[in-house]
Amino acid sequence: MLKKMGEQCDVHHVHPHKFRRIMATTAIDKGMPIEQVQRLLRHEKIDTTLHYAMVKQSNVKSAHRKYIG
Repeated sequence: MLKKMGEQCDVHHVHPHKFRRIMATTAIDKGMPIEQVQRLLRHEKIDTTLHYAMVKQSNVKSAHRKYIG
């Protein structure tokens, strides 16, 4: 359905998988625990969720300062 909508709007490379990935990445960026994202995506293994979401380097640095110092 999304691909068809994309074609009608002359937008190419529309994939439902990208929407899931963006949603997961946004949730993690806003502080949602990875375990909750895992359940939201219905992944059996957390490793799948870790590979699925993109982690921004700036968030890693911020978390390091917050939790480690």
